[in-house]
Amino acid sequence: MSPEDRKFTQEHEWVMVDPAAAGTAIAGITEYAQDQLGDIVFFELPKVGDAVAHLGKMGEVESVKAVSDLFSPINGTVTEINEKLLDHPELVNEDPFGEGWLIKVAMTDAAELDGLMSSQDYDAFIAGL
Repeated sequence: MSPEDRKFTQEHEWVMVDPAAAGTAIAGITEYAQDQLGDIVFFELPKVGDAVAHLGKMGEVESVKAVSDLFSPINGTVTEINEKLLDHPELVNEDPFGEGWLIKVAMTDAAELDGLMSSQDYDAFIAGL
């Protein structure tokens, strides 16, 4: 079951408003995504200051099974990346909705979140895959 405080994309990314910083969103990949990927061994993430676009490529994740593109759930500017993932990419396997977050973004338009799936919609979506 996906956390209810987030929104989701069909590309299996999640996003939530950062409770500690107004106008900032935290993004990552879902439990389903990390499970499908298997053991994650490397991330290529955007740099702080990079612009990200809704459903535009923002990096790559490499696992023992495949290399997959990462897509931004929102428009904005990267304000922080999860530096821990550079040395410990397995954090996403262990805790994709917590310690395994990927980036923080200063959102261009928070209303974009309304166009993403709720946790219930996302759970129904992955149940049909």
